[in-house]
Amino acid sequence: MTIKDLNPALVWNYFYEICQIPHPSKKEERITAYLIDFAKKHGLNAKKDKIGNVLITKEATNTNLATVILQSHVDMVCEKNTGTIHDFDKDPIETIIDGEWVRANETTLGADNGVGVAAQLAILASNDIEHGKLECLFTIDEETGLTGAFALEKDFLTGNYLINLDTEEEGEFYIGCAGGKGTVATFSYKKEDIPSNYFWFKIKVGGLNGGHSGSDIHIGLGNANKILNRYLWTISKKYKLVIAEIDGGNLHNAIAREAYTIAGVPYADKEFVAVELNYLIPQIEDELKKVDPNVKLTIESTEKPSFIIDQKTSENLLNAIYACPHGVLSMSHDIPGLVETSTNLASIKMKEGNTIVISTSQRSSSESRKIDAANMVNAVFTLAGAKVVHGEGYPGWKPNAESKILGIAIECYKKLYNKQPEVKAIHAGLECGLFLEKYPNLDMISCGPTIKEAHSPAEKVNIPSVSAWWAFLLEFLKNIPVK
Repeated sequence: MTIKDLNPALVWNYFYEICQIPHPSKKEERITAYLIDFAKKHGLNAKKDKIGNVLITKEATNTNLATVILQSHVDMVCEKNTGTIHDFDKDPIETIIDGEWVRANETTLGADNGVGVAAQLAILASNDIEHGKLECLFTIDEETGLTGAFALEKDFLTGNYLINLDTEEEGEFYIGCAGGKGTVATFSYKKEDIPSNYFWFKIKVGGLNGGHSGSDIHIGLGNANKILNRYLWTISKKYKLVIAEIDGGNLHNAIAREAYTIAGVPYADKEFVAVELNYLIPQIEDELKKVDPNVKLTIESTEKPSFIIDQKTSENLLNAIYACPHGVLSMSHDIPGLVETSTNLASIKMKEGNTIVISTSQRSSSESRKIDAANMVNAVFTLAGAKVVHGEGYPGWKPNAESKILGIAIECYKKLYNKQPEVKAIHAGLECGLFLEKYPNLDMISCGPTIKEAHSPAEKVNIPSVSAWWAFLLEFLKNIPVK
């Protein structure tokens, strides 16, 4: 049995096709070409804007109903487990049915937001669905910069009702999201000669679940960068530690799952390196036993490196990473249980030109606190001598409890399932805030099937939730307000 045998058949068949087409962020040419070809095959009008967003239009089956915009992003987060042989630029995603879930084989699945794209295509391809005029918007590069939403042209859309298909819990409707901002710190270092009589070792942190830096930040998942640095900082205070290489995390919107360093101490202190690690391991395991029970810290001897990072930069780096905040900074006073402000210590990368680049991201439903969090991170790294720059950021989406289509969505859901859906705001970023800047009259909600552990190789989508969500979408479309 494959995912093509699941119901609703059209949705799963299109998701299967999407999985066959590599579509990493910033490399969406093949998937957008597929969308244009799809439109031609089905006799639908399609257009592509300058940045690469695609809009496919379908005329109404009920001309009394207003135009509806359905929207998803076509790119996916590309993460894989260490040792997994997979080229996201060339290889299809291998899907696996695991009970009531669909997951990938040691990689991200791309259900975020491929299932949304598949649902749009299924609606466009169907001839038995009641709806007003449809404008299906497919945006690019949501995951690494919201590039498509930023560059969306002001005359590209005509509808006033928009359904974003990019949230991850069936039975929940989202009417607001956090804004975000990236902060990047760069250390410049000098290469120094290898000291004599040193023991060289490699420390690795792995086994963590990782997750979305917005929707999962409140869980308290382990951050590999922070764990690795905690060990190195402790060692550096007791022994003459030198660092040759350091690397951790990958994406700005993912919690770091893996990190490693190649370092050295004098041979006389060799035994204490393992002793300190063995002392730290049970502490970390106890701290994370409820959320990251498979965390692993390992040590192995390694060959002598070709150079080390100068001692001043090494000390500044370890102090800054230790001091840099990570996780929830404040909770919302308006919406119980909603994270208001957070920051993610996303990645540590050694780059050409003798630099070490630290990428972080801040999120908040309060614009002023978003800026405050970014400035906090800036101050930490500035004090440590790094050069700090901020990204442009993106706006949040302020909740509108009086939304007309929210009321319709609630009634449709109650009619289908005889229960009240939850209405929420989300700490993750959505493109809706940017759409609202271009189209201030838009009335929007966001919904989706249940997707767990997005942005990590553990990503999975719940099969029954896709059916429930699909049934809701069909009911919703035929109850859209009249023109």
